[in-house]
Amino acid sequence: MKKTVVVAGAVGVIGRGVLSHFEHQDVELVAISRRKPDFAGRARHLPVDLTDRQSCETLLAQIPEATHLVFAAYQEKPTPAELVETNLLMLKNLVEVLEAHAPQFQHITLMQGGKAYGAHIGPFPSPAKESDPRHMPPNFYYDQEDFLRERSQGKPWSWTALRPEAVIGMAVGNPMNLLMVIAIYGTLAKALGVPMSFPGPRAAWDALYQVTDTRILASAVEWAGETPSCRGEVFNITNGDYFRWSRIWPRIAAFFDVPVGEPFPLSLQQMMADKGPLWQQLTQEHGLQEYPYDRIVSWQFGDFILKTTFDNITSTIKARKHGFADCIDSEEMFIDRLTALREQRFIP
Repeated sequence: MKKTVVVAGAVGVIGRGVLSHFEHQDVELVAISRRKPDFAGRARHLPVDLTDRQSCETLLAQIPEATHLVFAAYQEKPTPAELVETNLLMLKNLVEVLEAHAPQFQHITLMQGGKAYGAHIGPFPSPAKESDPRHMPPNFYYDQEDFLRERSQGKPWSWTALRPEAVIGMAVGNPMNLLMVIAIYGTLAKALGVPMSFPGPRAAWDALYQVTDTRILASAVEWAGETPSCRGEVFNITNGDYFRWSRIWPRIAAFFDVPVGEPFPLSLQQMMADKGPLWQQLTQEHGLQEYPYDRIVSWQFGDFILKTTFDNITSTIKARKHGFADCIDSEEMFIDRLTALREQRFIP
């Protein structure tokens, strides 16, 4: 039986990273997203609306060979309760239909994140461990996880939840992509001849942080799907190191050949709102790939991450104890990823 990996949320930074990881392996790939992927790959695309049960019934019936599901789909909503309703519905529709139509279905990898520990609310006990108690709900991660725990009882398939932080990878048009925030900010600072000041307070400049490269996360997806001890378990997955922006930011500024400046807590969402014409000019002058300015970066997400004034770190010892040892130097990763963006003509 050939492994068939279905990736929900295929055009996002995580989905794209997972598809890239399996691209040259002997597995079948199915990409699920409402929008057609704007990158090359051999995955078969199905334009499924996961909130629409009929869309799921019609299109997912076409992949009875599915064996593994990677659930990285997400829809933003204005309130925590609405986040639960929509994102739980998407998972339920997908799992229930695949379960009915794919007799060889084996495993689900559910993507979670730092919100499981309340990172979106405020300081949490750190390094956070998977055994830590939940915070006061609602939190859609909890509802999705509880659904899988209950639904998988006595079934031939299992699940694993992975908790990355600030996923770093190659994707455009994805709202939660810190790499593009840094890349476009540095490019605009260079074009305007101003320092690439860290756009957060000094407390954020000095706080401990962590990120997860999509290559690490995708490798963890493969490991979780093939390792029996991962069944029904939750794992923190990061690059394996911690850092302070005060150490990494100067090297990022040097990449763009601009001064660092002092930490300066400006609002990226406000100050970058008028830079669309400049970005269009840079795109034409340097022959960059053409993307609308409002699609290439989410300044709101950048403000959220870069203004976090408390340590945001999790323990990855549980994953290592279960056999996952992949790691990468985060400082080197940023330069490597920015270099790839330059080579692929996303930035000059």
